[in-house]
Amino acid sequence: NGKEALAKIEKLKPDIVLMDLMMPVMDGIEATRQVKATFPNIKVIVLTSFSDQDYVLPALRAGAIGYQLKDIEPSELVKTIHAAYRGEKQLHPTATNTLLSHLTSDEESSEAEAGISALSNREKEVLYQITCGKTNKQISAELFITEKTVKTHVSSILSKLMVKRHLQK
Repeated sequence: NGKEALAKIEKLKPDIVLMDLMMPVMDGIEATRQVKATFPNIKVIVLTSFSDQDYVLPALRAGAIGYQLKDIEPSELVKTIHAAYRGEKQLHPTATNTLLSHLTSDEESSEAEAGISALSNREKEVLYQITCGKTNKQISAELFITEKTVKTHVSSILSKLMVKRHLQK
């Protein structure tokens, strides 16, 4: 349960925590919030079967650096863990799609439209591939660019769409 997870984290002080969302006593969102408040340097990756905005947005707002679904390939989960260790955010394509849908459907959709118009043609291509649910590896193959270049474009897209500001609200 969430309280047991906090006790183990306090005792072991890991670099990375894989956090489920649905736990008794304390859910994963509250546990993530408490981990980040007490141990800001510990990276939390949510590993769950829920991808709707009722879970994605609160988990990211609580401080999760990653959000992956339990159907993730083991090799992709390893990449997510390594990225989190380096301080890089990694979201499952479905969670990314949920996040982007939220941004474009709220009352600030005109801001999102302005952000989208600020994207380069290549960034728009990458964004389109993301919304199709493709992984960074699949996007790199589709667009004939490296995975590192895809990650650079994703960072730029998130910055231009002011995703960080929206997540902090």
